[in-house]
Amino acid sequence: MMGKKAVHAPLMEALIRYRTQGNASFHVPGHKNGQVYEHENIASLLQEVMSIDATEITGLDDLHHPEDVIREGQELAAKCFGAEESFWLIGGSTVGNLAMILTVCTEPGDLLLVQRNVHKSVLNGLMLSGANAVFLDPEIDTRSGLAVAPTTDTIKAALKAYPSAKGVLLTLPNYYGMGHDLKATAKACHAAHVPLLIDEAHGAHYGLHPRLPASALSCGADVVVQSTHKMLPAMTMGAMLHVQGERIHRELLRQRLAMVQSSSPSYPLMASLDLARWYIEAYGTDAFTVGLAAADAFRKGLEQLPRFRLLEPTQQALEGEYAHRGISEVLERADEGISGYSTQDPFKLVLYDTWGILDGFGLKHELETYGCTPEMSDEKHVVLLFTLGSTAKDASHLLQALVHIDNDIRFKETAGEPGSTEKEQQRFELDFSTWNNDRMKGYSSPVPFGLRPISPDQMETVPVDESAGRVATEMIIPYPPGIPLLYAGETITEAVALRMSRLRELGAKWHGVADESMLTIRVFRLQ
Repeated sequence: MMGKKAVHAPLMEALIRYRTQGNASFHVPGHKNGQVYEHENIASLLQEVMSIDATEITGLDDLHHPEDVIREGQELAAKCFGAEESFWLIGGSTVGNLAMILTVCTEPGDLLLVQRNVHKSVLNGLMLSGANAVFLDPEIDTRSGLAVAPTTDTIKAALKAYPSAKGVLLTLPNYYGMGHDLKATAKACHAAHVPLLIDEAHGAHYGLHPRLPASALSCGADVVVQSTHKMLPAMTMGAMLHVQGERIHRELLRQRLAMVQSSSPSYPLMASLDLARWYIEAYGTDAFTVGLAAADAFRKGLEQLPRFRLLEPTQQALEGEYAHRGISEVLERADEGISGYSTQDPFKLVLYDTWGILDGFGLKHELETYGCTPEMSDEKHVVLLFTLGSTAKDASHLLQALVHIDNDIRFKETAGEPGSTEKEQQRFELDFSTWNNDRMKGYSSPVPFGLRPISPDQMETVPVDESAGRVATEMIIPYPPGIPLLYAGETITEAVALRMSRLRELGAKWHGVADESMLTIRVFRLQ
């Protein structure tokens, strides 16, 4: 790695001074800088962390009223990530999502346009605010069946239909590192005088290296929440919220953050956020050199194992398909969503078995057998997450594991064990081509959210085939692609009822349903 710059880490440096001074503690926490565990070997790892597990004493500032080292650390973070103001989060992106929803939706019944495939924390934020959500259908990548994000045209149409909307909330990139450029979306939101809120939990590193996609902030988003612990080197639960522009009530945002975060924030967690930013500033783009090289080494090595392939970004596919056209036209076609997405995180490698013998869960299990632990899996894919902390040794280990897996399966095949059948292959080929056409408009009617639970006497069960026109009381999630087809409180249209029946016939699995056969659905009882 190249030489590093001299960079200030104000909170981390203050905590080092705190530990070095060795003052007698007559304040919380109760472990007294870890000294209670001085003679306990089992606690040796935590004891080191506890030596800086302090509280809001003189010299260490206060997260909820920062005036000193925390304020400086957050200001440095804003400068590093391109925000006007940044806030450290010690409850993960979850508290950031809650706070930004509670900031823009201040009255029960306020309307928010929300991407249909969002994290559960967004749904919790809608419940806490008592908002009504208009759900925006995401584009589906036709090659993988994975959901990405709504198109700008869908967002424009929903904004025109619901001019009272308080904002638009999207999640980009998705768990698989798939996304698209947000500039046009931000422009459309601002033309309608509403803020663009982005859950960028998986993109904290975006915009920090030429090979990485542009960050949501640089594209014009008003509020961006990032999980600094996911793709940058902060501790788990360490996240940040970034804000810019005049469309967000900053004072209210600070108050909402204080509501949803602990009044006793973890100093080791905050220090890790300070250090993550420090590391990026100290090394610049060189911070990503080793990690990107590891990911590239894996890609190159995988060429020798044609059985396993990676889900490639749309842009690469289009460059091959439209090689005779200019790059500007290629990118324009990509933005139209031919395959559902146009940017791919080079650190997120989405692997699958082209033979169809191992589904995603099976491949994940095999990799774990050889000492490689993937991020996640679905029915077809395994997500392999590289970061700036990954090494060439990691890539080699992963490749060797796949070589062993390939040899094991080949042996089983020659030994007469059954391979993939046509039926097994078809379970990965559910028809996603009409997903966005089923709802035609690309967005739902308003769906009310609140904290009052639905009582059993308010519900009844009806056949799915006869459910059109009724209001769902349960969330219906076909898998794949794993995005909610219905939320509780949403009216079931003829198209959605037909979609449920078709997916059932194709053998889709279902999450969140009372009847896993999907022959029936729970709806509100007619008055």
